[in-house]
Amino acid sequence: MYKGTLIAVRNMDESKKFYHEILSMNVVGDFGANVQLENGLFLQTIDTWSEFINNKEVFLHNNASELYFEEADIDAFLIKLQAAHIEYVHELLEHSWGQRAVRFYDPDHHIIEVAEDIAMVVKRFSKNGLPEEQIAVRMDVPVDYIKECMKS
Repeated sequence: MYKGTLIAVRNMDESKKFYHEILSMNVVGDFGANVQLENGLFLQTIDTWSEFINNKEVFLHNNASELYFEEADIDAFLIKLQAAHIEYVHELLEHSWGQRAVRFYDPDHHIIEVAEDIAMVVKRFSKNGLPEEQIAVRMDVPVDYIKECMKS
């Protein structure tokens, strides 16, 4: 059974502060070198993580994965993000299916993506006058998926 994702961090206090202040994630278990945040994200100090993997070198800045989040109000999130002075992978962009997203690095260069809640994308298209069938074509998803998003 999948329990979550563990990432290695250099400075636990800095990482806890970042994930709380930027992504509104609260600590649910703090065991010093290992911290559990809400929704199955675990932080492990880099030195203890290295010990767990037989003292192999840990490479943090690799651009090979990301942690994915969604926000109902992406514009409000961007205002909060601008005040944080973070390093961007890229600033806000709109993907071909219409979802707006921003990617940036956490203090240890793990990529974080924060995207517009997909149901909000559907509702934005609908509010702008697109019928469900055209939204489905625009987003390359089934019409039933669009209908479910409209209900949420």
